[in-house]
Amino acid sequence: MPVISLPDREWIDLVGPVAGVEMVTWDLVGEPPRPDEISFVVPPYMVSSPWHRLGLLPGLRVVQLLSAGYETVLPSVPAGVRLANAAGVHDASTAELAVTLTLSSLRGIPEFVEAQSRSQWLPAETRTSLADRKVLILGYGGIGVAIARRLSGFEVKLTAVASHARGGDELVASVHGVDELPALLPQHDVVILIVPLTDGTNALVDRTFLASMPDGALLVNVSRGKVVDTDALVEAAASGRIRAALDVTDPEPLPAGHPLWHTPGVLISPHTGGVTSAFEPRAVALLREQIAAFVGGRPLRNVVNPD
Repeated sequence: MPVISLPDREWIDLVGPVAGVEMVTWDLVGEPPRPDEISFVVPPYMVSSPWHRLGLLPGLRVVQLLSAGYETVLPSVPAGVRLANAAGVHDASTAELAVTLTLSSLRGIPEFVEAQSRSQWLPAETRTSLADRKVLILGYGGIGVAIARRLSGFEVKLTAVASHARGGDELVASVHGVDELPALLPQHDVVILIVPLTDGTNALVDRTFLASMPDGALLVNVSRGKVVDTDALVEAAASGRIRAALDVTDPEPLPAGHPLWHTPGVLISPHTGGVTSAFEPRAVALLREQIAAFVGGRPLRNVVNPD
């Protein structure tokens, strides 16, 4: 009978019994129980785990993440072990936050919160509406589509960009390639980042990228902090030329004295895109499906390192 590890007893209770497997707890920090028998590992969520300890399990066959991101785990996955991410689990929550950050920044919500703490009624002024804005979504996978779907009701003009150009869907007429960014960026008021962190996207948003955005434009990052050159962003935002709303930063967590905290026009949330009430039921459904597929010898979903 296959032995599967989950992060703690709560996760075992949530997933519940699955026919044909035995479940044990392992957080990757302590010693693994029955290391010679564990074949399927579910690591903790939102924890910097010692990934090299996966090598303690000679019979390991599958690592199932609870996150969509996998770039920090992949180098430590032993040869012959399949790594699957949680694509789809975080789509709704991350898309909600992308829209929330966009609206909050455009409509001045951070200023209202600060004024409320001072019991100050701010004078009325014209704020930027999301309606009629031209919005570019950079990264058009599952979460990008979820963002587009939510934005489609806000009377915006949507543009989708992916690694390569392709046909569109019911939300956008076509998907542009990343090579078209230099021509597209000057035409858009809002740019939402939801790309994976790869060699090609590391520091993709640099001084040239930011300089191509029009004055007053908003950059929203719900992908990975390293996609953006932080020094370049601080310079651009401090000048007052662009604004930014960030759920991720580089470095992360952002140190207390970092200039990004106090840069005008920058709104920061502490990497909370997927941490909502929607996470647990979707994660549990995925784990049940994946474990059952593993036991039944069927293909797993979301494998990011196929043989």
